[in-house]
Amino acid sequence: MRDVSSKKHTLRTARAQATLRVSPSTIPLIREGRIDKGDVLESSKVAAIWAAKNTAGILPYCHPIPVEHVRADFELGEDSIRVTVEVKSVYKTGVEMEALTAASVAALNAYDMLKPIDEALRIESVELIEKTGGKSSFLRPKTESYRAGIVVASDRAATGQYEDLSGPAAEERLLEFNIRTQSYTVVQDEVEAIRQSVVSMSDTERLDIIVIIGGTGVAPRDVTPEAVSPLLQVELPGIAEAIRSYGAERNPYAILSRSLAGIRGKSLIVCLPGSPHAVRESLLAVFPASLHVLDLLQEASPEGASALHG
Repeated sequence: MRDVSSKKHTLRTARAQATLRVSPSTIPLIREGRIDKGDVLESSKVAAIWAAKNTAGILPYCHPIPVEHVRADFELGEDSIRVTVEVKSVYKTGVEMEALTAASVAALNAYDMLKPIDEALRIESVELIEKTGGKSSFLRPKTESYRAGIVVASDRAATGQYEDLSGPAAEERLLEFNIRTQSYTVVQDEVEAIRQSVVSMSDTERLDIIVIIGGTGVAPRDVTPEAVSPLLQVELPGIAEAIRSYGAERNPYAILSRSLAGIRGKSLIVCLPGSPHAVRESLLAVFPASLHVLDLLQEASPEGASALHG
């Protein structure tokens, strides 16, 4: 099975359709309830619901998911039964296979109930009509690429005691969302050093996003929030909350993080924990949703950028 443990829960929906071709003489029998095996449409609706809820037990690579809504609608034509199934779930992976399986089983159930009286039955098509949710549903950047600055706050990395691996981890993750790193610096855990780097990237280089890595814990030298907070014109607490919430599902120590996010001028500023793994997870927690912030900042006038919270 594909590893989806790093994905976030979002509302996922899918609609699928199946068409069963029948003899024209069969349609009145269905409408009038004169099929010996019972009500074809009601029985097929139940079959669709059952199939959607049990897809993972049929298809080996499908994840068991909390199916939270299934709806099956039937349309009788002159010589056809068309079933449309909608499935919803708030989970990490999509529900298109649940919808397709449900539509298929509904058609098969109708086929089974009608086969004693109709030798012309044929399942003509099974297709996905629509799906939503997950990364593909978020707005993509309106430009070719946004520009990022990375500030790594680490005494040991700044003094060469160890190689910085967190900055490259951020570069790699940002590139997945079409955000390219233009400026990169490693500084010591000093308030003034962090502030100077952020101000330069925001006010002089005018970068779209500035990622500060490290110094968000509770150790005496962890001063990133103190350095960055006075620089923010607008705070975005939801971003920091998302980082902590996502991390806490995977590591209980994540609740100790003092991650911070906000806007300065036309730059989105995000403070992340220091380890490479935490950097990758934190950026997954806030992207691609944060692309919407970058879009708004790019469109806003300099005067209006600091008022986006309204």
